Amino acid sequence: MAKQWNFKQELISNFGKPIAENPTQYMIERAFQHHGLDWRYINFEIDAEGLSDAVRGMRVMGFRGGNCTIPNKVAVIPYLDRLGESAALMGAVNCIVRHGDELVGENTDGKGFVQSLNEANIDPHSKRVVLLGAGGAARAIAVEMALAGTASFTIVNRTPQRGNDLVTLIEEKTPAHAELVTWDGDFQVPPDTDIVVNATSIGLFPDVEARVPLDLDSITSDTIIADVIPNPPRTRLVREAEQKGCTVLDGLGMLVNQGVIGFRNWTGVDPDPSVMRQALEEVFGE
Repeated sequence: MAKQWNFKQELISNFGKPIAENPTQYMIERAFQHHGLDWRYINFEIDAEGLSDAVRGMRVMGFRGGNCTIPNKVAVIPYLDRLGESAALMGAVNCIVRHGDELVGENTDGKGFVQSLNEANIDPHSKRVVLLGAGGAARAIAVEMALAGTASFTIVNRTPQRGNDLVTLIEEKTPAHAELVTWDGDFQVPPDTDIVVNATSIGLFPDVEARVPLDLDSITSDTIIADVIPNPPRTRLVREAEQKGCTVLDGLGMLVNQGVIGFRNWTGVDPDPSVMRQALEEVFGE
């Protein structure tokens, strides 16, 4: 019997701008290869203005799913058929999954972040958190940490309206308490803070020496510093926090862990996280 060939690869996309420095493609394709899947992951430079056409193309070309990154995590929602529970709660989507003819928005960012805390033996329960930023990543992190038992959040954001939206979300939808501080100059971390999370894009390639406006004299070696920037993983904030003796989490843990969930949602296969982490370490020479 003649061998049956299949020359149609399954496709996964990533919509963002900027996108060229996003290493998710390399990480996911390495996992495809490891698990023997003839799938492709393709980065597309798409901003909010092009999202409608991009999602329409995704449907027509039969993509099995994809990711959304800056600046599209909230803007993509109107173009999807429905949202999963986590994305609906957060009001942000980072993962799109095809179910039949439907494109369903999910959010794996927050779960990935909490998993990275767990891997570092950091229990988010009862912690007091300073969260820098109020965009899609911040919303996901705040909700999942709150559901994991975090006690309180100080949301630090330049735009009061967006910051207040996140405060309202936390206060109304989770057991945690939240308050807003408008970001003006170097933020002084309150002395009772357990964890500081940079959920902004400050420090993202190519602006790798960008400085997060944070008063480093207001943190101690007991403060846990987490930066969600994956490229480069050793951001200026990470390096400066290490010099202060802080426990530090870079952005690679969150990137791998959210990628594992997305991979499973798209393919039905549980990927090997170590393969994905190794791919990123190759990219960044870690």
